[in-house]
Amino acid sequence: MDSIQNSLKKLAGSQAFKERYEKMRQEIMQDEYIKHFIEKNQGKVTKTMVDNSMMKLYEYISQSKQCVDCPSLAECKNMMKGYDPHLVIRGELIDIEYHVCPRKEMDDEKRKSEKLIKSLYVPRDILQASFSTIDLDSPGRLKAVDIANEFVESYEAGRSQKGLYFHGKFGVGKSYLLGAIANQLAEKKISSMLVYMPEFVREMKQSLNDHSMDEKLDAVKKAPILMLDDIGAETMSSWVRDEILGTILQFRMLENLPTFFTSNFDYEGLKHHLTYSQRGEEEKMKAARIMERIKYLTKPVLLDGINRRQ
Repeated sequence: MDSIQNSLKKLAGSQAFKERYEKMRQEIMQDEYIKHFIEKNQGKVTKTMVDNSMMKLYEYISQSKQCVDCPSLAECKNMMKGYDPHLVIRGELIDIEYHVCPRKEMDDEKRKSEKLIKSLYVPRDILQASFSTIDLDSPGRLKAVDIANEFVESYEAGRSQKGLYFHGKFGVGKSYLLGAIANQLAEKKISSMLVYMPEFVREMKQSLNDHSMDEKLDAVKKAPILMLDDIGAETMSSWVRDEILGTILQFRMLENLPTFFTSNFDYEGLKHHLTYSQRGEEEKMKAARIMERIKYLTKPVLLDGINRRQ
């Protein structure tokens, strides 16, 4: 034991060690985050405290703060992946606390939602969608992307803001545009939920058997930003229209939560689709009530172009 302690003392006293230590100290003291912490805690932080906390301070400056240098959670460079370092004073030392970072919070929220609703899984091309990869080969498409980008740029949590109702022919890229909006929002650390409507309808029917319907419905209706993809593609029963879709829309209308839709139908076409139940019954008033909520929540946007799935 004595020989180890003696070796450490010799190492600490060597010129090479002193030079490395001084270089590390300068790097730490020049760091903007460290400067801000010392300034913020003026009168509490002493030179002795800083000297005795060098290794912790070096650990701190070697990591990303607020996800600044992390392109994704998977590429997080921090010691504890998905956790953000924060400096704190503990007695006569400066220490580090680790808090969940914004990217991990979003990832945890997404995983929790995915456990409840399988229809959140969307094709890979939509998951990787961005405004920059959308073909702008017509004035209508350019306008649609501009409107979508305007929403992303102006969105503020808690502020009343209408979503968008993208309609157009099959295969023109409506779902892809929703994915681009979701990804742009994610870059601003804003969570959204994209639900493929036909699958969601099937799942709601199946959830009656395992009594999970209320939990799943609650997760969807309370999403900060909800995107219902391909509404009108499914044959909708009166129960789904009134008790599922109607419940979601009523809640979001009262809470002023942004809601997006894509559909092959414009407003009038969707109204006609919702008018007739699976049994062929004509229910104009109930369909009109749903459309009233959709119109309240959204602004219609036509997305034109060729069928890109061919």
